[in-house]
Amino acid sequence: MRHRVIEHILHDSMKKIVLSVSVLAFAAACDGSPTSPTKTVGPNVSGPTFDDIANQLDNSIDAIAEVMPLTVGGATGTTTLYVNPTNGDGKNGCNLTGSTALTLSVSSNNTAVATVSPSSVTFTSCGDIKTLTITPINPGTATISVSQTSNTTPGTFTLAPATFTVNVTPPPNTAPSVSVAGVAGGASYNKGSVPAATCQVTDAEDGNSSFAATLSAITGPDAAGGIGSQTASCSYTDAGGLTATASVTYNIVDPSPPTIGYTLSPASPDGNNGWYKSSVTLTWTVTEGDSPSTLQKTGCVDQNITADQGATQYSCSATSAGGSTGPVDVTIKRDATVPTINGTPSPAANGFGWNKTDVVVSFTCGDNLSGVTAANCGPDQTLSGEGAGQSATGNAEDNAGNTASATVSNINIDKTAPNVSLVGGPANGGSYYFGSVPLAPTCSASDGLSGLDGNCAVTGYGTTVGSHTVTASAKDKAGNESTTTATYTVLAWTLNGFYQPVDMNGVLNTVKNGSTVPLKFEIFAGSNELTDTGAIDSFKVFPINCATAGTATDDIELVTTGGTTLRYDATGGQFIQNWQTPKMPGLCFKVTMTTDDGSSISALFKLK
Repeated sequence: MRHRVIEHILHDSMKKIVLSVSVLAFAAACDGSPTSPTKTVGPNVSGPTFDDIANQLDNSIDAIAEVMPLTVGGATGTTTLYVNPTNGDGKNGCNLTGSTALTLSVSSNNTAVATVSPSSVTFTSCGDIKTLTITPINPGTATISVSQTSNTTPGTFTLAPATFTVNVTPPPNTAPSVSVAGVAGGASYNKGSVPAATCQVTDAEDGNSSFAATLSAITGPDAAGGIGSQTASCSYTDAGGLTATASVTYNIVDPSPPTIGYTLSPASPDGNNGWYKSSVTLTWTVTEGDSPSTLQKTGCVDQNITADQGATQYSCSATSAGGSTGPVDVTIKRDATVPTINGTPSPAANGFGWNKTDVVVSFTCGDNLSGVTAANCGPDQTLSGEGAGQSATGNAEDNAGNTASATVSNINIDKTAPNVSLVGGPANGGSYYFGSVPLAPTCSASDGLSGLDGNCAVTGYGTTVGSHTVTASAKDKAGNESTTTATYTVLAWTLNGFYQPVDMNGVLNTVKNGSTVPLKFEIFAGSNELTDTGAIDSFKVFPINCATAGTATDDIELVTTGGTTLRYDATGGQFIQNWQTPKMPGLCFKVTMTTDDGSSISALFKLK
């Protein structure tokens, strides 16, 4: 179909075109000169001839612009653009051959009257047809034209035939319509909250609009108070003289219930966490502006609170012809009593009132109403310094903000042990032979803070053979103890003997029963020989088993008939103890001599 239209247009156009090509134009075409040939298009068009860009509003291509009539609000208009080859620009046939293209911009010189789309078209062959859509906007005249934006062909184009005029006429006049918006007929609106009434106009020719409605006076028995009926009216006449009216009647009612307010004095809690610490007064205020005669109150009793109390709720409710309000609740809690706080030292002081370690003072707090706040009791304190008459103070705060404090006094701390020393006695590290040990030492002590708990004491003194540690100790009134020591050694005596005729070292001496055997020996304290018989503690005789008494035997050749009295023989330089053997032939005995220091020597005997 499109091709048949084009063929018809081209055939019709070609009948009207008379081409005149001069020799000069022909020569220019032959040698590539830009000089263009001329063409005559129709009876009134002459000059250079180019391929034409034309519209299809009529079947002629001429200098007379075609006209497209449109109506505001009516249908859009359409036409097509096409290429008309003229062969007059030095190129036979269509300029658009191969991959060449012509791009044109399309525009309206008065977009307030009419707009055109698309705004750009591209031709790639003489067979292309481009459809344009024209939209009417307002009454008036607009010119639709094209301009070249790109041309990749070797030829040129005439664009004037594409131009056409759009005449837009106003639509025919129709009656407007009007309605009341914002309020509804028969509806009830709260006083002071009546929506704004507006007139909404619909007019096809003049356009839609809105404006405020006209309100009548309020009528009814409560009109003076703004309660009753009211009418909103609208009237509108369009530019063509047609008029439309509308109105609605609605009710204005009293929806406002009583208002309830209250005042507190103090206006806000003077304590913490919503607690009052002083007397509180509560005063209710109930008002009804529209219908006070119908007001009824429930509760709403003024209060004067002078005693402590937990959270207590007071309420006020009210009703009237306008509705109900409340209950409005007010909660008041009062605590004007300070919390309790007590401090306890640990450990407790001893009987003298002293401690010898750190003292921790712990505080306990209580409050019977608002309660003690967390971390606001005390805090516990540790006293670690030495000294008398120390103290610790703790604080307590309840949730209402009441505070109290407590002080624990007379805390005495003495961590330092007293000074103590030994006076006299054996020297530390000294060695003494038995019988030559110095007398026991005494002690001396002092304490610069709590004082001594009694006198110092010395323990551990001894004179027996062996190692001894003597200790001096003292204790202060805080219980600190101090000691000092000295260690010394008591040396044993050296015993030599028994001498001949007695054999030692496990030899079994044989002797006639009833005879007297001289037991000879020496005692030395270091290099000092002892001669006092008082140094001998005892002589003891024990029966023994002859079979196990010893392996060696020896007859005693020398016996004595002297007495058995112990003596020191200054001539021989030795002690002599004459032992008269029992008259028990065949028996064996062990004789042991022990000195005062505990040293001893023994010999074995068999009676025959």
